[in-house]
Amino acid sequence: MRSWRRGMKEMDLILGRFADECLARLPESRLASYERMLSENDQDLYLWVTRRVTGSTDPDRGPQELAEILDQIAAHAAQRRQA
Repeated sequence: MRSWRRGMKEMDLILGRFADECLARLPESRLASYERMLSENDQDLYLWVTRRVTGSTDPDRGPQELAEILDQIAAHAAQRRQA
């Protein structure tokens, strides 16, 4: 529910689809990172995820402790974008 009702439509679509398709298979450690990530601001999350999708070299790609989950979300979004 928290993945689909973010407040920013773009993040609703990115996180909602990721949650529907991937959350059940996440290991506990990655699920904990996902939970922490949900407390972040949508505008920041959007930039962090989309910069990964586009391959940006911008240094502000989010907190290091969220890097793995952000990478996974970005990979999922990129895969959906190509389909």
